[in-house]
Amino acid sequence: AVPGAFTPTCSAKHLPGYVEHFDEFRKRGIEVLCTAVNDPFVMQAWGRSQLIPDGLHLLPDGNAELARALGLEIDASGSGMGLRSRRYALYADDAVVKALFV
Repeated sequence: AVPGAFTPTCSAKHLPGYVEHFDEFRKRGIEVLCTAVNDPFVMQAWGRSQLIPDGLHLLPDGNAELARALGLEIDASGSGMGLRSRRYALYADDAVVKALFV
């Protein structure tokens, strides 16, 4: 997860790492999803601008429901961004969280 689509660090550093290693994840049978507190239209535009490969799914968390359910929300109101998600990587197997890196 990243705090927001089109933010400089998320666009230049975080998402490109997943794109770079996407084939390695797929070979291991790992489905890759990236979530951010944005609406579906923003996530779709971000994916196109970042040239993400087919199969790498961008998951909108428009109301920060996932971030809150995981206890990983942050208040970025001081930066004008409102409620956002922390940066994290989560590995789950059959809907059971096996590892969480924040």
